[in-house]
Order: sequence, then structure tokens, then C-alpha cells
Amino acid sequence: MQQATTDVMATARTIAERWKGAEGPLLPILNALQAELGHVPRETLPVIAETLNLTRAEVYGVVSFYHDYREHPPGRHVLKLCRAEACQAMGGDAVAERLAARLGAGFHETAADGSVTVEPVYCLGLCACAPSAMLDGRVIGRLDEAAIEEIAAEVQR
Repeated sequence: MQQATTDVMATARTIAERWKGAEGPLLPILNALQAELGHVPRETLPVIAETLNLTRAEVYGVVSFYHDYREHPPGRHVLKLCRAEACQAMGGDAVAERLAARLGAGFHETAADGSVTVEPVYCLGLCACAPSAMLDGRVIGRLDEAAIEEIAAEVQR
């Protein structure tokens, strides 16, 4: 466990140092850290704050403001379900409930088997194809029972 924490901190330092001279470096640092580790571990926030001469609260404020940053590693797949008005009007809540029951994970959760993490998003730009989702970067529109079953089968492989 200690070695893993040491490796994470070293990764955070390397990334922070690489980006600290850029204009507006905080978001690129957070993006690079999440790309490298799959999440932004809370223990890395002091390293980032120190490198950028910010408070930990300022860094945490940015991490907690943007929904795409995760504090914990995601499942093997990431399913983002649109929560915007058009998707809700077209049955998005029922789709979300059905997927949660089928996958064993609701919003901000990872299935017990680690197969999928479910995250809310607030518009995928597919309003004409509502309700919509994004699975591992691939958009899916017009979610219905068949699409729900396809998503479940894909993440459980």
C-alpha cells in the first residue's frame, strides 16, 4: 500500500512539474493525472496546490466542481447517462432506474464486480435522440429496453 501511495505521489509531482509553467495549468494537470491514473486521488491535491502556489481548498474546489473528475478508480467501463431536460422529458429517469437495477450501480457508483461506473452528465448534445448515454466515449441515442440490454451485455463481458 505504501509503495502504491508513493508511486501515485511521484506521478502527481511529475505531472504538476510538467504543466506548472503553462498558462492556466490546473485543469491540464488534473486532466493528465486522471488520464494517467483513471482518477484524481485526494492525497495528490496538496502536491498540486504546493506546485502551483494555491491552497488545497482552491484545488479541491476545482476538482469537486467539474463532474468529470473522479476521486476513486472507475470500473472497467464508464457509462455516462444524460440528465438534461430533453433526456428527462423523454424517459431518462426510467432508463436510469432500469440501468441501475440491471447493472447494480446507480449514479456515482461502481458495480460490485468492477464492471462499470455510472456517472451523470448534463447534456451530450443528442437532444433530438433522447434519452442518451455515452459508454466508454461512444454515444448512444434513443435508449430503450433493447439498448439497455445491449449496454448491460457489453459492460458485463
